[in-house]
Amino acid sequence: MMNIEQIKRELLNYDGPSMRIMEVCGSHTEAVAKFGIPSLLSDKIKLLSGPGCPVCVTTSAYIDRLIDLVNDGYIVATFGDLIRVPGSSRSLADVRQSVSRPDSDSMKSGDVGVDDRSDKRDINGRVEMVYSPMDIIKMAEDEPDREFVFAAVGFETTTPVYALLMDEIIERNIRNIKLLTSVKTMPKVIDTIMSSGASIDGFLAPGHVSVVTGWDIFTPIAEKFSIPLCVSGFRAEELLVAIYGIVRHRGQGVVKNYYPSVVTSEGNVSAKRAVEKYFRPADAAWRGLGVIPDSGMLLRDEYMDYDAGSAGLDKDEKKNPACHCDQVLMGNIRPYECPLFGKRCNPMDPQGACMVSTEGSCYSYFVNKRRD
Repeated sequence: MMNIEQIKRELLNYDGPSMRIMEVCGSHTEAVAKFGIPSLLSDKIKLLSGPGCPVCVTTSAYIDRLIDLVNDGYIVATFGDLIRVPGSSRSLADVRQSVSRPDSDSMKSGDVGVDDRSDKRDINGRVEMVYSPMDIIKMAEDEPDREFVFAAVGFETTTPVYALLMDEIIERNIRNIKLLTSVKTMPKVIDTIMSSGASIDGFLAPGHVSVVTGWDIFTPIAEKFSIPLCVSGFRAEELLVAIYGIVRHRGQGVVKNYYPSVVTSEGNVSAKRAVEKYFRPADAAWRGLGVIPDSGMLLRDEYMDYDAGSAGLDKDEKKNPACHCDQVLMGNIRPYECPLFGKRCNPMDPQGACMVSTEGSCYSYFVNKRRD
């Protein structure tokens, strides 16, 4: 059994076939930059950031729908990063900046006004930033005459939380909350990347997702494409051990769990049952990647009264032709190879979703001045 110092030497001095390793977890992307992992690897080992940031893969059509809901008078609750994600023509932040409301003194901090069309002036829709989906319950109870929508984005990690939110809404008989869902699942997008012919030799499998799903969910992909998928934690040592595992098992269709303290083969069975109670598999649109069959989750038919129009949002997807987020997410180019990177596109003025979140690959490369 090699210790961490031996593993570090092996990775730094590696002189075998060139390897391209993709992480598909936004927290891994953030940790890789934070710990300077690329500087600890041989030039023959390249790390790529894939579609593991939920904000980065949220479509412009989804953002447009949220803006429409604000314009229709809904109070939209969302995590902070999503407010800055570009829609087809503007973001929720743009909506906030473009409106001067006469009753601004009475507005709550963080409220987002509707657009400047005169027929919408009296609706007073707004956006509230929250830290937990559960925050919307008190908001809805405090304003029972208003309609609320939670912007439910994420992967398998957050879907159980939305199931718990549904439990609370139904148990308390709260009728003024709906969900606009853009929930994705990880295995199908990895399959899509590999089926597209991407040159990837192994994946850092997502740690948080694997806690819920279990590591065995990735076995069919590993076997289908004869590549290793290694589940990793988020400390520097854990990342290096998992990367070494990928290098060691190059060309083998295996899944290795290097996060055994919290990840098991079967995952969190109770969380998966909660998700199955309220959600069903569905086709889902990924920003820049198109529609991937059965890669998302929608509320089941019996709970559609709580849905704010989540289905079919991929039909109106519009892409900024100058933005290369799709190529970045597929591992075809590095963020700095996009013509907008660091010029027209930066964290203060993101042109694509990959530049918005701290978990986004473009954000990571920009802030950390990465050129690996």
